[in-house]
Amino acid sequence: MYSSKPSSYEKFSETTDASPPTGIPVSSSNPYYSHPAHHQHPDQYDKSNSEMPAPHPYQHHTRAPEPWKSGLCDCFSDPKNCCITFCCPCITFGQIAEIVDKGSTSCGASGALYTLIACVTTCPCIYSCFYRSKMRRQYALESSPCGDCLVHFFCEQCALCQEYRELKSRGFDMAIGWHGNIEERNREVAMAPMPPVVEEGMSRDK
Repeated sequence: MYSSKPSSYEKFSETTDASPPTGIPVSSSNPYYSHPAHHQHPDQYDKSNSEMPAPHPYQHHTRAPEPWKSGLCDCFSDPKNCCITFCCPCITFGQIAEIVDKGSTSCGASGALYTLIACVTTCPCIYSCFYRSKMRRQYALESSPCGDCLVHFFCEQCALCQEYRELKSRGFDMAIGWHGNIEERNREVAMAPMPPVVEEGMSRDK
C-alpha cells in the first residue's frame, strides 16, 4: 500500500519544475541573465532591426568658392603681360594652359592650337573658356562676374590677363612653364637648411 500523501521529493520536484514541457527555455529570475540573440522570436528580431536608424550616406564637403586675387579689369596692374596679351593672346594662353594642364601640354602646342582656332572660327574663346573652368575647379574660384563662356566671349584678353595674374600670385613663374616650376621648387627643398643631428654617445660627460 502506497501512501496518498506526496513525499518531500515530490513536493520539491513540483515546485522546481512547474513549467510545461514546451521545449522553450524559461527565463531565469537572475537579473544578470539575458537570452542570446538566437533565442529571440523572429517577429521581435525583425521589428527591432526595422526600428534601427539607417546609416547616413557619406557626404562630400566641398570648399567654398574663393574670390580672385585681382579683378577682371585690373589688366594694367601687370603692364608687360597686358601688352603681350592684347598684341598676341596665344602666348598668354599657352602659358596658362601649360600650368593648368600640369605640363601634359606644352605652351607652344596650346598656343598654336589657339591661333588655329582663331584663324578658322575667329572665336578662340570657345577653346580658352574651358581652361578658365578647369582652373576654377582646381583652386575653388568663384564664377565672377558671370559664366566662363560669357567672360571669354566679351572680354577675351581681360580674362586671359586675370588668369595669368592669378597663377602668378599663387607662386608660379609663368616664363619657365610647369616643369621649370617643379624643378625650382625641388631645388628649394633640397637646399633648405637641415638641423644638425646629434648621434647617441657623442654628448660630453660632466
